[in-house]
Amino acid sequence: MKIISLNLILITLLLAFSCKKEDVKEQKPTPFETLISQQTAFEVLIHQGNVIDGSGSHGFLADILINGDSIAFVGQVDTSKITFSKFIDAKGKTVSPGFIDTHAHGNPLKTPDFDNFLAMGVTTISLGQDGFSPSYPSIEEWFTKIEDKGIHPNLAMFIGHGTLRQLSGVNFNPDPSIEELDKMGEILENALNAGCLGMTTGLEYTPGTYGKEEELVHLAKIVGKHDKMIMSHMRNEDDDAMEKSINELLEQGKYCHVHVSHMKVVYGKGEERANEILSILEKARNNGIDVSADVYPYNASYTGIGIVFPNWAKGPNNYANVKITKKEELATYLRQRVTKRNGPEATLLGTAPWTGKTLAQVAQESGKPFEEVLMDDIGPRGASGAYFVMNEALQETFVKDSLVMICSDGSPTGHHPRGHGTFAKVIEEYVFQKQLISLEEAIRKMTSLSAETMGLTDRGSIEVGKKADLLIFEPEKVKAKASYENPYQLAEGFDMVLINGKLVRENSVLVGERNGEILRK
Repeated sequence: MKIISLNLILITLLLAFSCKKEDVKEQKPTPFETLISQQTAFEVLIHQGNVIDGSGSHGFLADILINGDSIAFVGQVDTSKITFSKFIDAKGKTVSPGFIDTHAHGNPLKTPDFDNFLAMGVTTISLGQDGFSPSYPSIEEWFTKIEDKGIHPNLAMFIGHGTLRQLSGVNFNPDPSIEELDKMGEILENALNAGCLGMTTGLEYTPGTYGKEEELVHLAKIVGKHDKMIMSHMRNEDDDAMEKSINELLEQGKYCHVHVSHMKVVYGKGEERANEILSILEKARNNGIDVSADVYPYNASYTGIGIVFPNWAKGPNNYANVKITKKEELATYLRQRVTKRNGPEATLLGTAPWTGKTLAQVAQESGKPFEEVLMDDIGPRGASGAYFVMNEALQETFVKDSLVMICSDGSPTGHHPRGHGTFAKVIEEYVFQKQLISLEEAIRKMTSLSAETMGLTDRGSIEVGKKADLLIFEPEKVKAKASYENPYQLAEGFDMVLINGKLVRENSVLVGERNGEILRK
């Protein structure tokens, strides 16, 4: 009996000890309790929104607390235990990270508000694209001017390869000396040390088009040494030149991260062709090359009319002289080039006095062939335009690819709807109308994927410690209003935009001070 009693006592003690351990486990403080043990005063409470955090995962109901420029808490909040300066009711709405535009244009000293971007949910823009950046001897000097003036969105800056050629005195020289290459490298190094995220190339434009493989590899090695990236408007985006252009970029990719800017296949057609291009990138990744790409959701590009002129009709050559000495050759080239690019009906001019007219319409009104209009009335620097040279099924395949992010390639002033509609169009058309991708995936491709690609480690997702660049909106109400006829209509539906913890846009109106930062890396 004594043994049985002893066993009962031991069992009782063990059970009691076990229960005590369970009690201890149950008493572990929640994340919110841990937070308020350290602080109870917060600047902003975003209450009960559907949080789509940028990871691609399904949304979840949560509160968000902000202090300063950063997210302090994501979860369930007991409002009786904290204080807050601003309350934002997000019930029935989605809260997402602000969108990051990996390829944008504009001049912060002229249009510092960039309201066209804020209106479509963009909180960070990337400038210095296509090989061109401000021609300051020191990019830091330009940064200082921007910070003095203020800027609404955050700015991620790149140094342009064409600008390096200009600043170093190389300009149009196809064969720079070792000393000139070193000078380009020195300017590049200084820009990277000042915080630029990398270098861009515009190999379809002068003077960048004169850069050869040796030069580009030399610069790629410097970019790689700084663990930064090259974003490239490749040498030729035509269907019959894509493989060659990509391979040229991948050669630079042996030394640094490389990125295909605004990926397209000019007059290429179909999903199969898109998959051929994507498979080249995938094969390169499997071989250890860090390569990424972005795309905009429109079937027309937009750039200077010089895109249809031969290099020998552009700088440093004297165009007036070329027009006299090579008139027939130039006319033949222009006629064939434009015809190959879907004809003069596919070129919509965006520069006065031809704004809103196709090249075919201008030719008809002037009573002469379109090639003569180009030669005599416009010239290689006389206009910009939208070029309807892309195939919808092909471009949509790029949009759907999980490793391709979204960019606008737009600006506040460009005569193309992408500058005012891109990110809204992705949600309105590709998520809801065509149902090509989920809302969560669309947001991932416009936030965390872009941040990871550019090395913006403190942005692009809703997590504690990340910067509070946030959107509050009803996805079904997001509309891209811009069109080719009226490209300057602002997007609708993004009710509130926060940048670095401060509300900067509410109910279609800019509010507060310019709160963007230059994102030096």
